[in-house]
Amino acid sequence: MFTSLYKEAEERMQKTISVYKDELQSIRAGRANPALLDKISVDYYGQITPLKQVGSISAPEPRLLVIQPWDPNLIPAIEKEILKSDLGLNPSNDGKVIRLVIPMLTEERRKELAKIVKKNSENAKVAIRNIRRDINDRIKKMEKDKEISEDDRRLGEEEIQKITDKYIEEIDSITKNKEDELMEI
Repeated sequence: MFTSLYKEAEERMQKTISVYKDELQSIRAGRANPALLDKISVDYYGQITPLKQVGSISAPEPRLLVIQPWDPNLIPAIEKEILKSDLGLNPSNDGKVIRLVIPMLTEERRKELAKIVKKNSENAKVAIRNIRRDINDRIKKMEKDKEISEDDRRLGEEEIQKITDKYIEEIDSITKNKEDELMEI
C-alpha cells in the first residue's frame, strides 16, 4: 500500500546522501585529491567550463596535484580561478603544467574544516527530516481522505521513521569518517 511512498523516500534520501558526499569531497584533508578542483570552472573561449573538461588532473604524489591543460593558453585563467577559490592553494606553472602543492593543515584549519563538515552534516540531516515530514504529510492526507485506517497510518509513519533513522545513521558515519580523516596528521 505504501510501497511507492517508501521507495520515493529511499530514493530522495539516497540523493541527499550523494549530495552530502560530493560536498565533503571538496573539503581537503591534507591529501591531494583531484576532486578538490571539481567546483572550479574557467572561461574557455567564452564558455564557462569545468576545469576537468579543459585538461587532465592527476595526483602523482600524496601532496601534489598536477593540472595539464590541453590548451597551454589557459594556464593564466586556470591559475586565476584557483586563487579566487576558497581552497587556499598557490598554483605554480612551467608553461605546460600547473602544480598545486597541498600544504599540511594546521590544527586550527583542521578544526575549521571539522566545523564545516558538522554544518554540512546538519544540513543533510535537515534535508532527510524534511523528506520524512513530506511523506508523513501525504500518509496523513490518505487517512484524512479515508483511503487508509489510523492503524495503517501509524504503521506507515513507523516505517518512514525507520528509513529516516537508517539515513541519519549513514550521515553520522560519513561525518565521523571525514572528521577522522581531517584530524589525522
